Formats: sequence, structure tokens, C-alpha cells
Amino acid sequence: MTQRIAIVTGGSRGLGKNAALKLAEKGVAIILTYHSKHQDADAVVREIEEKGVKALALQLNVGDSASFAAFAKEVKQQLQHVWQRDSFDYLLNNAGIGINAPYTEISEAQFDELVNIHFKGPFFLTQHLLPLLKDGGRILNVSSGLTRFALPGYSAYAAMKGAMEVLTHYQAKELGERGITANIIAPGAIETDFGGGAVRDNEALNRAIAGQTALGRVGLPDDIGQAIAILLDDGLGWMNAQRIEVSGGMYI
Repeated sequence: MTQRIAIVTGGSRGLGKNAALKLAEKGVAIILTYHSKHQDADAVVREIEEKGVKALALQLNVGDSASFAAFAKEVKQQLQHVWQRDSFDYLLNNAGIGINAPYTEISEAQFDELVNIHFKGPFFLTQHLLPLLKDGGRILNVSSGLTRFALPGYSAYAAMKGAMEVLTHYQAKELGERGITANIIAPGAIETDFGGGAVRDNEALNRAIAGQTALGRVGLPDDIGQAIAILLDDGLGWMNAQRIEVSGGMYI
């Protein structure tokens, strides 16, 4: 079997890093992107390569759609140079930021930043990478439990994730003729540095969320990384246009 190759945006930290490592454990080669922390990205590449698969890190600002054509060209060159291939298999649109601000106070600048990174970015990045995504390939977008339940301060963030859920349906419909599937994973609250690490570092918040989760704890990065690796497994190739929440039963 030809080795699978995945592009993981925002793969230098948090859930993206964990997903890249879990995919590597399944023998999937990784192209990960990072925004500014080159050393962190290189450390992840070394960790992946210790698992016996090739990896590389490419700089990308997902909020800057003007850079996507040059990024796609670089991906094509690296695919040919490193793997002697013209295509990759999986695209994980993971990169993102967290902005917590009340609906009455969030600024237009904050709103635009969230649009660019969480919706416009993956919308047009995927478009630019489609010529390199093999027929029968897979797109996995990342949403949030916040599209199902509402927590104050996340109106704009959750709205972008809701838009991504709608987009996922259209990607599945319009790319089906190439055998490409599109699904979206919706994590619940996870202990990472996302949003300043509040869920991880604020003991009261952590305890409160655990109390509202059926499995009695807050999620860990491994919970999501493992789920992503499973969702991109060949055995789930018939699953398409689905939102899969991985939250331990949060707010049910």
C-alpha cells in the first residue's frame, strides 16, 4: 500500500500536534503547518520521525488567504522532493485561535480575525489544495461543541464553526464525484493551551465542566488525536458529510 500523507494545519501544538502524532503512529506521513513557532514545529517533526515516518513543517498563516497559492506550490514541490508524489491523502483543517468576548463587547477587528482564521482560511486553503488532494482523499474539518450548546463569550467563534459545519456538507456534495469525503469533528472542552489554557489551568472551570460531562472529566488531547486518526482510517471511507462530536457527553 502506498504510504498515506496528511496535511495538518496548526500542527506544532495542541490538538494539531496530538493528531499528527497519532496519525504517525498509524504510519501516516505528515506535513504540518505552523504560524510563527518554528522551533516547536521542528520538535514535532523530530518526534514524528522517531515513529518511523517522514514529516516536514511548513510556515503558514491560515488567516492570510493571499499566501495560499504560494503555499500550495510549496506543498507540490515538497511532495515531489520528499515522497516522489504529486498528491496527498488527508487534509485536517485544524489551525485556530480562541477569542472569548461577550456578544455585546466583541469588536469588529476580533470578528474579522475569527472569520479569516476559522472560516475564510479553511474555505480557500482547501480550494487551493484540491488539485493536490488525491481522488478518494479525505477532508476533516474541526468544529466545536459550542455549535450545539451555548456558553457566553463564544458567539463569534461558535458562529464560524457553525459555518464550517455547513461548508462541510457542501464539500461532501460537490467533491463526491472525485470520491473525496468531507466530515467535521467537534471536540468538547479539552485541556490544552487554547484560549490561554483556561480549561487546563483554571481548576474551578475544569471541575465545573467535568461535572457537566457524562464521563466525569474534561477531555485530554489524546482523546481528540486518537479520534482524528480513527476518523481518517480507511475503514471509515464510507462516512461522509457528518458532524462527529467527541466531548465525553458534555451538556447532554
